Amino acid sequence: MAQTVLIIDDEKKLCDLLARIIGLEGYKVFQANTGKDGLKLLAQEDIHVVLSDVKLPDVNGVELVKQIKEKKPYVEVINLTAFGTIADGVLSIKNGAFDYITKGDDNDKILPMLSKAMDKAQLQLKVFQLQSKIVKQYSFDGIIGHSKAMQAAIDLAKKVSVTDTTVLLLGETGTGKEVFAQAIHYNSGRKAQNFVAVNCSAFGKDLLESELFGHKAGAFTGAVKDKRGLFEEADGGTLFLDEIGEMNIDLQAKILRVIERGEFIKVGDTKTIKVNVRIIAATNRKLEEEIEKGHFREDLFYRLSVFQIMLPSLNERKDDIALLAKHYLKEFADKTNQTITQIDADFIKHLENHKWKGNVRELKNIIERSVIMCDGPVLTANLLPLDFLFEQKSSLSTFDLATVEKNHIQKILHYTKGNKTETARLLNIGLTTLYRKIDEYHLT
Repeated sequence: MAQTVLIIDDEKKLCDLLARIIGLEGYKVFQANTGKDGLKLLAQEDIHVVLSDVKLPDVNGVELVKQIKEKKPYVEVINLTAFGTIADGVLSIKNGAFDYITKGDDNDKILPMLSKAMDKAQLQLKVFQLQSKIVKQYSFDGIIGHSKAMQAAIDLAKKVSVTDTTVLLLGETGTGKEVFAQAIHYNSGRKAQNFVAVNCSAFGKDLLESELFGHKAGAFTGAVKDKRGLFEEADGGTLFLDEIGEMNIDLQAKILRVIERGEFIKVGDTKTIKVNVRIIAATNRKLEEEIEKGHFREDLFYRLSVFQIMLPSLNERKDDIALLAKHYLKEFADKTNQTITQIDADFIKHLENHKWKGNVRELKNIIERSVIMCDGPVLTANLLPLDFLFEQKSSLSTFDLATVEKNHIQKILHYTKGNKTETARLLNIGLTTLYRKIDEYHLT
């Protein structure tokens, strides 16, 4: 990609001369004689570095820096002036300029400075593009669901995302709580900072405390050096505490202190550390019941539940099942390089009639498994696990259960390339039973 420079100067002869000099260095150069024309070119072209005179006919070049940075923050700006002042130089840098040069005296500095500014601008552009990609990936538009229940949850998340308010996400396992937490973070003013997630049920009390707050060397056996905790990693950003209902009640008091005071003490230390962290917590438990049992602090619950969002289970949003199935079909077909373009109506019917204990996570696994098993361009009902078909016997109009079982075993054998041990494992049956079924159905 060409390295581009925009020169903004109302002295046309000087502008042409500077353009020729810079062009000989291999840069692609654009010219403008007013701030307005410069901003227009900035919007139309992929500009990396701007060289702008301070005295322009329609705007002060120092103020123009701020406008350029607001439109394209990755672009670097170098101010040029015939009469430099300390005050203008300070304001120029404060507004985001790369540097401030006096014409004539510093001509020999322009090209080396331009090279440095170009390197910085291109690096910043890559970072900006990556951040934009991440923000798009975790946008609210990426949350799949048109049902009223899901749209209501999305609307609440959008409203709270622009604030720093603590959020409590409620819902069954597999309803997408981390997806919502990420969307809230990446649509907030903290999106350029870290999003850090931790599953509180995955650690014991002491280990979770060390993970969250870090520790000093020698704090316990095995602590050979200082360790940064997740609160420090999330400073300026968001910490997602998943399954917070599983957290030990003694540790809950330390979480409360961070929320109330923005400070904590590392394990084995006496020094207080200040942090600015937004907390999003999630649980599938009914915390009011946990409070009555003495398992959860009431004061922490009230601090966490300033803004609650209840995520609907998949059984409460059956209208979204077909939409989700098609989304995951594309994802896994692309992943496995398969050309599967359709889902049979009977397949969708079975999905809609199923009781989803694992919610969206379970649906995703079912589609992935079906894609692996599929040999043609269409997902058909016989690719579903047997329990799906057995629970809906009345809908098996074109084949009996024995045929379903035979076809299913044949598919698994094909998938494992005839490996009987692996086939028995996937079917969750004994190897002896598998051999009996192979003989019974005359399978090869």
